Amino acid sequence: MLDQLLQLVRDNAQDAVVANPAVPNDQNEAVIGEATKTVATGLQDALASGNLKDVMGLFNSNGQVDNSNPVVNNISGNLIGNLQEKFNLNGGTAASIAGSLIPAVLGSLVKKTNDPNDNGFSLDGIFSSLTGGSTQGLNLGGLLGKFAGGLDKDGDGDVDLNDLTSMISNGAKQQQSGGGLGGLLGGLFGK
Repeated sequence: MLDQLLQLVRDNAQDAVVANPAVPNDQNEAVIGEATKTVATGLQDALASGNLKDVMGLFNSNGQVDNSNPVVNNISGNLIGNLQEKFNLNGGTAASIAGSLIPAVLGSLVKKTNDPNDNGFSLDGIFSSLTGGSTQGLNLGGLLGKFAGGLDKDGDGDVDLNDLTSMISNGAKQQQSGGGLGGLLGGLFGK
Protein backbone atom coordinates (compact mmCIF):
# COMPACT_ATOMS: atom_id res chain seq x y z
CA MET A 1 0.00 0.00 0.00
CA LEU A 2 2.86 2.39 0.72
CA ASP A 3 3.98 2.31 -2.93
CA GLN A 4 0.46 3.12 -4.10
CA LEU A 5 0.19 5.91 -1.55
CA LEU A 6 3.55 7.29 -2.70
CA GLN A 7 2.20 7.42 -6.24
CA LEU A 8 -0.89 9.31 -5.06
CA VAL A 9 1.32 11.84 -3.33
CA ARG A 10 3.47 12.20 -6.44
CA ASP A 11 0.36 12.68 -8.57
CA ASN A 12 -0.78 15.53 -6.32
CA ALA A 13 2.60 17.13 -5.54
CA GLN A 14 3.29 19.00 -8.78
CA ASP A 15 2.11 22.43 -7.66
CA ALA A 16 2.61 22.08 -3.91
CA VAL A 17 6.13 20.63 -4.01
CA VAL A 18 7.79 20.25 -7.43
CA ALA A 19 6.86 23.68 -8.83
CA ASN A 20 7.26 25.35 -5.44
CA PRO A 21 10.35 27.60 -5.51
CA ALA A 22 10.64 27.36 -1.70
CA VAL A 23 11.40 23.63 -2.00
CA PRO A 24 14.85 23.02 -3.52
CA ASN A 25 14.62 20.66 -6.50
CA ASP A 26 17.06 18.22 -4.92
CA GLN A 27 14.65 17.84 -1.99
CA ASN A 28 11.44 17.24 -3.99
CA GLU A 29 11.54 13.44 -3.68
CA ALA A 30 12.43 13.59 -0.01
CA VAL A 31 9.51 15.96 0.69
CA ILE A 32 7.16 13.69 -1.28
CA GLY A 33 8.45 10.70 0.69
CA GLU A 34 7.93 12.56 3.97
CA ALA A 35 4.36 13.45 2.98
CA THR A 36 3.68 9.80 2.12
CA LYS A 37 5.08 8.59 5.43
CA THR A 38 3.12 11.24 7.33
CA VAL A 39 -0.19 10.25 5.70
CA ALA A 40 0.38 6.53 6.38
CA THR A 41 1.54 7.14 9.94
CA GLY A 42 -1.32 9.57 10.60
CA LEU A 43 -3.94 7.05 9.49
CA GLN A 44 -2.23 4.29 11.45
CA ASP A 45 -2.00 6.43 14.60
CA ALA A 46 -5.67 7.42 14.29
CA LEU A 47 -6.69 3.77 14.18
CA ALA A 48 -4.34 2.80 16.99
CA SER A 49 -5.72 5.53 19.24
CA GLY A 50 -9.30 4.39 18.69
CA ASN A 51 -10.27 7.22 16.37
CA LEU A 52 -12.17 4.82 14.11
CA LYS A 53 -15.21 7.09 13.75
CA ASP A 54 -13.19 9.91 12.14
CA VAL A 55 -11.20 7.54 9.93
CA MET A 56 -14.38 5.85 8.73
CA GLY A 57 -15.97 9.29 8.28
CA LEU A 58 -13.09 10.21 5.99
CA PHE A 59 -13.65 7.13 3.83
CA ASN A 60 -17.39 7.78 3.74
CA SER A 61 -16.89 11.20 2.16
CA ASN A 62 -16.92 10.30 -1.58
CA GLY A 63 -13.62 12.15 -1.97
CA GLN A 64 -14.78 15.46 -0.49
CA VAL A 65 -12.35 15.73 2.39
CA ASP A 66 -13.65 17.64 5.38
CA ASN A 67 -10.72 19.74 6.57
CA SER A 68 -12.28 19.88 10.05
CA ASN A 69 -11.93 16.09 10.41
CA PRO A 70 -9.43 15.53 13.26
CA VAL A 71 -7.57 12.93 11.17
CA VAL A 72 -6.98 15.49 8.40
CA ASN A 73 -5.94 18.13 10.94
CA ASN A 74 -3.50 15.79 12.67
CA ILE A 75 -1.89 14.62 9.45
CA SER A 76 -1.58 18.20 8.17
CA GLY A 77 -0.15 19.41 11.48
CA ASN A 78 2.36 16.57 11.58
CA LEU A 79 3.46 17.27 8.02
CA ILE A 80 3.93 20.97 8.80
CA GLY A 81 6.14 20.10 11.76
CA ASN A 82 8.11 17.50 9.82
CA LEU A 83 8.73 19.87 6.89
CA GLN A 84 9.95 22.59 9.22
CA GLU A 85 12.17 20.26 11.22
CA LYS A 86 13.60 18.03 8.48
CA PHE A 87 13.73 20.43 5.53
CA ASN A 88 14.10 23.77 7.31
CA LEU A 89 11.05 25.20 5.56
CA ASN A 90 9.40 28.22 7.14
CA GLY A 91 6.01 27.81 8.77
CA GLY A 92 4.07 29.52 5.98
CA THR A 93 5.60 27.38 3.26
CA ALA A 94 5.13 24.17 5.26
CA ALA A 95 1.50 25.08 6.01
CA SER A 96 0.85 25.89 2.35
CA ILE A 97 2.28 22.54 1.21
CA ALA A 98 0.32 20.58 3.83
CA GLY A 99 -2.85 22.59 3.24
CA SER A 100 -2.95 21.77 -0.46
CA LEU A 101 -1.29 18.35 -0.52
CA ILE A 102 -2.97 16.47 2.38
CA PRO A 103 -6.60 17.11 1.39
CA ALA A 104 -5.79 16.34 -2.26
CA VAL A 105 -4.02 13.06 -1.41
CA LEU A 106 -6.69 11.94 1.05
CA GLY A 107 -9.42 12.90 -1.44
CA SER A 108 -7.72 10.84 -4.15
CA LEU A 109 -7.28 7.93 -1.74
CA VAL A 110 -10.96 8.03 -0.78
CA LYS A 111 -12.13 8.30 -4.41
CA LYS A 112 -9.95 5.37 -5.49
CA THR A 113 -11.05 3.30 -2.51
CA ASN A 114 -14.74 3.97 -3.20
CA ASP A 115 -14.46 3.41 -6.97
CA PRO A 116 -15.64 -0.15 -7.77
CA ASN A 117 -13.80 0.04 -11.12
CA ASP A 118 -10.44 0.81 -9.47
CA ASN A 119 -8.94 -2.20 -7.75
CA GLY A 120 -5.73 -0.38 -6.79
CA PHE A 121 -7.07 0.44 -3.34
CA SER A 122 -9.66 -1.23 -1.18
CA LEU A 123 -10.85 -0.24 2.25
CA ASP A 124 -10.10 -3.73 3.53
CA GLY A 125 -6.58 -3.60 2.06
CA ILE A 126 -5.83 -0.17 3.49
CA PHE A 127 -7.01 -1.05 6.99
CA SER A 128 -5.25 -4.41 6.89
CA SER A 129 -2.02 -2.70 5.90
CA LEU A 130 -2.37 0.00 8.55
CA THR A 131 -3.21 -2.45 11.33
CA GLY A 132 -0.68 -5.12 10.43
CA GLY A 133 -3.40 -7.47 9.21
CA SER A 134 -5.55 -7.39 12.34
CA THR A 135 -8.66 -6.41 10.34
CA GLN A 136 -8.26 -9.20 7.81
CA GLY A 137 -11.53 -10.98 7.21
CA LEU A 138 -13.71 -8.11 8.44
CA ASN A 139 -16.26 -6.57 6.11
CA LEU A 140 -15.11 -2.97 6.50
CA GLY A 141 -17.40 -1.81 3.74
CA GLY A 142 -20.31 -3.08 5.81
CA LEU A 143 -18.90 -1.42 8.89
CA LEU A 144 -18.58 1.83 6.93
CA GLY A 145 -22.25 1.50 6.01
CA LYS A 146 -23.08 1.14 9.69
CA PHE A 147 -21.20 4.37 10.42
CA ALA A 148 -23.03 6.09 7.59
CA GLY A 149 -26.32 4.58 8.73
CA GLY A 150 -25.92 5.84 12.23
CA LEU A 151 -24.22 4.28 15.18
CA ASP A 152 -25.73 6.96 17.39
CA LYS A 153 -27.83 4.50 19.37
CA ASP A 154 -28.93 6.95 22.04
CA GLY A 155 -29.84 9.75 19.61
CA ASP A 156 -27.65 12.42 21.25
CA GLY A 157 -25.90 13.45 18.03
CA ASP A 158 -22.58 11.66 18.56
CA VAL A 159 -21.10 8.19 18.73
CA ASP A 160 -19.62 7.74 22.17
CA LEU A 161 -19.13 5.24 24.97
CA ASN A 162 -22.87 5.03 25.62
CA ASP A 163 -23.49 4.01 22.01
CA LEU A 164 -20.58 1.56 22.05
CA THR A 165 -21.87 -0.03 25.27
CA SER A 166 -25.27 -0.49 23.68
CA MET A 167 -23.73 -2.00 20.54
CA ILE A 168 -21.53 -4.37 22.51
CA SER A 169 -24.43 -5.43 24.69
CA ASN A 170 -26.61 -6.08 21.66
CA GLY A 171 -23.66 -7.65 19.83
CA ALA A 172 -23.00 -10.03 22.71
CA LYS A 173 -26.59 -11.21 22.51
CA GLN A 174 -26.21 -11.65 18.74
CA GLN A 175 -22.84 -13.35 19.15
CA GLN A 176 -24.41 -15.98 21.39
CA SER A 177 -26.67 -16.78 18.48
CA GLY A 178 -23.81 -16.90 15.97
CA GLY A 179 -21.98 -13.65 15.07
CA GLY A 180 -23.24 -10.10 14.85
CA LEU A 181 -21.68 -6.80 15.72
CA GLY A 182 -20.17 -8.13 18.97
CA GLY A 183 -18.09 -10.60 17.00
CA LEU A 184 -17.14 -7.89 14.54
CA LEU A 185 -16.03 -5.49 17.27
CA GLY A 186 -14.23 -8.28 19.10
CA GLY A 187 -12.30 -9.11 15.95
CA LEU A 188 -11.52 -5.47 15.34
CA PHE A 189 -10.11 -4.92 18.82
CA GLY A 190 -8.34 -8.27 18.99
CA LYS A 191 -10.59 -9.99 21.54
